[in-house]
Amino acid sequence: MALGTLHNVLILLLIAVAVVIFFRRLNLPPILGYLLVGTMAGPYGFAWITQSDSTHNLAQFGVVFLMFTIGLEFSLSKLIAMRNVVFGLGSLQVIGTTLITVACAFWLGVPGKHAIVIGGIVAMSSTAIVTKQLTDQLELNTEHGRAALGILLFQDLAVIPFLILIPSLGGEVNTNLFVSLGFAFGKGLIAMLAILAIGRWVLRPVFHEIALSRSMELFTLSVLLVTLGAATLTEDMGLSLALGAFLAGMMLGETEFRHQVEVNIRPFRDVLLGLFFITIGTLLNIRGLSSIWGWVLLLLLTMIIAKCSVTYFICRLLKLPSKSALRTGILLAHGGEFGFAILSLAFATDLLSSTLNQIVLAALVFSMALSPLLIRYNGLLSRFILFSEHNRIDPNETFETVTETAAGLQKHVIICGYGRVGQNIGRILEKQSIEFIALDLDPSRVQNARLAGERVTYGETSNLEILVAAGLKHANALVISFADHAISLKILQQVRKEMPHLPILVRSRDDSDLITLHEHGATEVIPETLEASLALASHLLILMGVPVAKVLRLTRDTRRTRYQLLRQVFPDQQFISLDDTDPDREQLLAVTLPENSGIIGRSLGELQLEQLHVTTTAIRRGGIRGPDPEPDTQLRAGDVLVLAGAHTSLERAEKLLLEGITSAAA
Repeated sequence: MALGTLHNVLILLLIAVAVVIFFRRLNLPPILGYLLVGTMAGPYGFAWITQSDSTHNLAQFGVVFLMFTIGLEFSLSKLIAMRNVVFGLGSLQVIGTTLITVACAFWLGVPGKHAIVIGGIVAMSSTAIVTKQLTDQLELNTEHGRAALGILLFQDLAVIPFLILIPSLGGEVNTNLFVSLGFAFGKGLIAMLAILAIGRWVLRPVFHEIALSRSMELFTLSVLLVTLGAATLTEDMGLSLALGAFLAGMMLGETEFRHQVEVNIRPFRDVLLGLFFITIGTLLNIRGLSSIWGWVLLLLLTMIIAKCSVTYFICRLLKLPSKSALRTGILLAHGGEFGFAILSLAFATDLLSSTLNQIVLAALVFSMALSPLLIRYNGLLSRFILFSEHNRIDPNETFETVTETAAGLQKHVIICGYGRVGQNIGRILEKQSIEFIALDLDPSRVQNARLAGERVTYGETSNLEILVAAGLKHANALVISFADHAISLKILQQVRKEMPHLPILVRSRDDSDLITLHEHGATEVIPETLEASLALASHLLILMGVPVAKVLRLTRDTRRTRYQLLRQVFPDQQFISLDDTDPDREQLLAVTLPENSGIIGRSLGELQLEQLHVTTTAIRRGGIRGPDPEPDTQLRAGDVLVLAGAHTSLERAEKLLLEGITSAAA
């Protein structure tokens, strides 16, 4: 590798590490970080790197490995199970979006083959961004999540015809366009049959022999050889590298080595794919946007509106509810990594002019920058757009509905929030024949629960009037089943004024809000992390032979002391960032006593650390740890004292011990 190329790669890696760390802190997709790196460092940005064939070719392997892993994950059984969504919704969405884009491009005077390429680019969405964010938002198994996943699966397949098509369109075509397309697809079919035949009759037995050698190095080398060999074969046939890689992945995906192959190839894919997106970013001419911004905005709006509209109408055609159909459209309204792959191939074959390339590239980049917001707020956007009678909530009507639903209830439980936790609580109460009413703000969830005959209604739980309508004055308990600190405090403040003695159980994510919630009137606060720790420890103790009665006593005592034992933890980086805002949070600190300290030889009780609200939970001496040391324990040089207390108290205690002050009272 030439020195200039190595210099470029090192600069790109250095900037990429910093930017991706920053983007991960903001919970943004790393792809956006890579694009930003390329834009900043490229010739149109700060010109820290220069474009060269070496870096461009290296980045192309990112697409190769992306397509390989897509082929690897391609499952015929999964495709068959979702065939109605994939081939119904997916095919109509891709074809519809492509045709609308091609028609708009024709109308604006774009040549035919250019319009087809742009149509393919616009039709694609980001599989990586959508699936990851929907998983994080717990929406992947919802109606709109499943519909989006099915369409994305078809898009993964639909990119293959474009990978076959573009190299032919990029050449000098003197014959009829349809003849050229037919010839290209013919070559693609031959390549597919040849590679799949080789995989079935040659590679499967070869990989069995390689696996018997138990050499991970040989296995990885063989996977790389197959991937790059198939990519080279399709390129020599006048097709694309990515097509061969996809077929190689599909070929190995049908073997029993699929999971091991994926693990071995992932590091190569992630690094090279990052370089690919960085290289794409270097192509974006920020300085030249001023002259084409109108076209970029037009294409961006066309992409978002057309894709959302097409997806919505197709979903409605296939009997999906309006809200789910619109949410699916919003999820897929942006561009994706396959759009960049198609654009990169078109750019490499000189299929698009530099101006047209910049317009499409900029629109893709901006749409992907918007994608996290579109996905995160898809529910809110759908409610705003579908502002019709069936979505408009009348406060008076809501109050009447809650009152009707709660009619006749006495000594019942009010559940605020009817998500997974709220529903589980409801099931348990139902088993014990305890009546309850649940309030939730998700219309779809409420509708389904009411349809199933459950006492659930739409209502704002932080509104005291709604809670009173739900029978607050006749209730035996109130449960806040969602972990939203601000809303929980608001409910507690209002309910405590109205019902000072009503038992209120509050869910929280951890112990950071435990004291505050108790101070505002919570009868019990159930922190998820501490309860999970307690459950795991209880099961572990039983498996280790500790008597069940003793385990139950420990569990009861831990809850009675408000998880005091479990709240004493050594701080990590996250805790450090919370110190200023949560000074009373109890932590652990280990302090080693220096040799010439004035406290050596004195007893632990003489230090009077309790005056600083600090407890010594253990002393480690000579590699032996003694929990709960007695006050008359004599201290020695090198002893490690494990202290428990609030952050500010621990700081004062540590200073006392290290400076050798003999008493906290001094």
